[in-house]
Amino acid sequence: MINPEYFYNYLVKNKVEFFTGVPDSLLKDICAYITDHASKQNHIIAANEGNAIGLAAGYHIATNKIPLVYMQNSGIGNTVNPLLSLMDADVYKIPVLLMIGWRGEKKDEPQHVKQGKVTQDLLDAMKIPYLVLDVDQKNAQKQIDKALLKIKETNTAFAIIIRKGTFEKYSIKQKIKSNYSLYREDAVKIIIDQLSGDELIVSTTGKTSRELFEYREELNQKHNADFLTVGSMGHASQIALGIAINKPKRKIICIDGDGAVLMHMGGFAIIGSQSPKNFLHIIINNGAHESVGGQPTVGFDIDIPKIALANNYKFAISVSSSEELKETLNNMKDDNYPALIEVMVKVGARENLGRPTIKPVDNKKDFMQNLIAL
Repeated sequence: MINPEYFYNYLVKNKVEFFTGVPDSLLKDICAYITDHASKQNHIIAANEGNAIGLAAGYHIATNKIPLVYMQNSGIGNTVNPLLSLMDADVYKIPVLLMIGWRGEKKDEPQHVKQGKVTQDLLDAMKIPYLVLDVDQKNAQKQIDKALLKIKETNTAFAIIIRKGTFEKYSIKQKIKSNYSLYREDAVKIIIDQLSGDELIVSTTGKTSRELFEYREELNQKHNADFLTVGSMGHASQIALGIAINKPKRKIICIDGDGAVLMHMGGFAIIGSQSPKNFLHIIINNGAHESVGGQPTVGFDIDIPKIALANNYKFAISVSSSEELKETLNNMKDDNYPALIEVMVKVGARENLGRPTIKPVDNKKDFMQNLIAL
């Protein structure tokens, strides 16, 4: 296995000093080390992977140095446009070292299986050379030398693919600190407990959907009122909007996260422009990409309710206690929608948190049957 400190220092020694991207569970150890040791100017956790490519391009233009962009392989899709229309040899010819976590290479969760199968095919299709990083430190060093030499020769992108277990464990020292009383799971339970029974929920990817599923199990409730978005980070609100405008008599609740909202914040404008009278957007904000290692977001640094109101939501509020959340949910008025509730919570989840046992396609079928029934 590769020591994160050694890997980071070897990159810096070779003048790779700027890091940006979106956290991934397979990269959490090296990303945690980068977070703890790179300056704020030289490490930017981007809103999405395409933005990270743009940041990398700007860095190179300003410094003439090679940047590194990290991502899960599910994020490759967000990078296709800027990689091909900005960085490519046929356009601006801008170099970048890509570090991609290979989820789905072996047995994995459903949302990662196809990504794992086509990771190399996508890079081949974009004509981006790549290698799979060896777990032996000396061999990995030679591979990095090869990648950087190729980048310097061509002035374009080169990717290193990271398998599970490539890096030694490293725990982030810069923990997200807050004085909030609730955990995300507490908020999920409060939301469910306040429902009247006919609401439909679209939950974002990661631990939010897992906690929602487990609470329904605990209550012996069916899962047909919940669309568990196990992948597609950042798109839950638009899935919910698509349902809301076509089922105006059903109340649609999107349970979102701060990292997901930041990834595609333009969705706010579309929700506001459509102005669905049955749409409640709940953002559980813990200031972190908790599901993939606890890397910080800028969720605590921005005013999400003000952003929602600026995008024509009719009501927006931030709450941080169980009492405030319950009171807000129980006192919503018909003319409040589309509405947004930001729930401020602290980082943390149960170690024994499971995953949905229902297949995504079956979840979809049951949810659609519920839509038809009422």
